[in-house]
Amino acid sequence: MKTFFKVDGLEIADDKFFLIAGPCVIEDEALTREIAAEAKKITAELGIPYIFKASFDKANRSSANSARGPGIEKGLPVLERIKSGYGLPVLSDIHEPWQAEKVAPVLSVIQIPAFLSRQTDLLLAAARTGLPLNIKKSQMMSPADIQLAVDKVSAEGGQRVMLTERGTFFGYNNLVVDFRSIPLMKESGCPVVMDATHAVQRPSASGGVSGGEPRFIPLMAQAGIVAGANGVFLEIHPEPSKALSDGLNSLPLRDLRALLIRLQKLYNLI
Repeated sequence: MKTFFKVDGLEIADDKFFLIAGPCVIEDEALTREIAAEAKKITAELGIPYIFKASFDKANRSSANSARGPGIEKGLPVLERIKSGYGLPVLSDIHEPWQAEKVAPVLSVIQIPAFLSRQTDLLLAAARTGLPLNIKKSQMMSPADIQLAVDKVSAEGGQRVMLTERGTFFGYNNLVVDFRSIPLMKESGCPVVMDATHAVQRPSASGGVSGGEPRFIPLMAQAGIVAGANGVFLEIHPEPSKALSDGLNSLPLRDLRALLIRLQKLYNLI
């Protein structure tokens, strides 16, 4: 067994896959708690290491009218209560360098959004916190080029890094996943995560907001595991049709257990 690193005492190792999952954005605290509680229950029963994710602000929305979340001042306390109340590591993304120091006392993992994974100042600021980082590979970036982002954060002492595949632009309003990217990204020595929900997204394809094809989420997750992913990233929601953000590429919460059981069997087989 190879252990990569720990996240708040949670061991990220290659003997079992880990899960990053939660709603796209914090909609309200009650709903956030509902999702965290159910996902924790399922993953605890299955023995799957689990990191809760939710964004306090999604600054890279297609439309100015799209829901962004409650913002850093209101959102961070919600994540802090999820972390302390459920004993879960929590992950959220930042979009500007100044946010790194602000979120460091609360977050367990800082996520760098795909569109921003080439932004040097953002990467360096996140690395300086000493927290684990999840760097999402840009839709415009080759698998080999993600090593440049790893090198940037390593130069600032960022040694606990995971990399996430979420697809590459394929013409307009579409993404495609080249599963060769997973073993190529693993050559960095970092654990690699398959983002199975954003991979089915149709960017800006639904009247100024992102569309999606959620029926392919299980396929993307399973293919990612078969290709060698160490973790799976899922946006989950009790009622995706009512989600304020990314509902069209979210997995219904009721389908989480069955999917994780299949992924667990596949991972053990591989």
